Amino acid sequence: MGDDAGLLTVDDGAQLYWETGGDPGGTPALWLHGGPGSGLNGVGYRRHFDPERYRVIGVDQRGCGRSRPLIVDDLARIDRHTTQRMIADLEAVREHLGVDRWVVAGGSWGSTLALAYALAHPDRVRALALVAVTTTGRAEVDWITEGVGRIFPEEWERFAADSGRRPGERVVEAYARRLTDPAADRADRRRAADAWDRWETTHISLLGPVEGIAEDDRRLLFATTVAHYWAHDAFLTGGAAILDRVHELASVPAALVHGRRDVSGPVITPWLLHRDWPASTLQVVDDEGHGGDRELALLRAALDGFAAAGTGS
Repeated sequence: MGDDAGLLTVDDGAQLYWETGGDPGGTPALWLHGGPGSGLNGVGYRRHFDPERYRVIGVDQRGCGRSRPLIVDDLARIDRHTTQRMIADLEAVREHLGVDRWVVAGGSWGSTLALAYALAHPDRVRALALVAVTTTGRAEVDWITEGVGRIFPEEWERFAADSGRRPGERVVEAYARRLTDPAADRADRRRAADAWDRWETTHISLLGPVEGIAEDDRRLLFATTVAHYWAHDAFLTGGAAILDRVHELASVPAALVHGRRDVSGPVITPWLLHRDWPASTLQVVDDEGHGGDRELALLRAALDGFAAAGTGS
């Protein structure tokens, strides 16, 4: 039903991979993947949407997946990789596909990007459906790279030691420095990516073991992208911080879904968003962590609800 795909060249020369599925005449809906840097990884994300009601649009965010150039091949122009550029990319895709307004959904980093996009273009957003909700603010980044070490002290000590941080340097800044330096030895960048991956699989493993990224190139790309964006607090600092601006979305319908046992991204973040967002709902799943099965079922139910209500039409 209505499957299509292509590469869109934007104003700075980057090429963005996009794809559509579902009903071509349905409500447009955008899915934003996590990471940053994970890519769409197939079409599994479409299961969140009713294909008979939605025209589902997926995008490999700049620097990853099938978009080009990959961030690891673009280190000399790392300044092109910012959240503001990603927001502009989404607008370019929206215009290219002839979409006026869309439902925007995403998980983890995808929720940060969805929120940042909605704040930049609230007139283009019918509703938001977000799971494993983050805003990638300084407090969240410091927690996930340092504070959560209070729960996993053995692994955090190794993570910090392997960072090679300099005096006064945050752990995340040390990894970003090593991973994004175009003059750095590739073998050292891979060692940094390996250490990052070990820590990633540690802090999301509270409910059971988690496997890391098996492929060397994907592991390097993911670690490079995440460290770059996290070291800059998602480029959403000062007056751009999402939690300080959420009141601007007061009338935009939103469904927030989160796991109580998500130690990587504690529930305080969606709770603070919901508290200052009258049109939002918050559902907390007490026995799940970062994006569990019940959370994803609730996300699907919220999207079904938006479709049935003709939200924002």
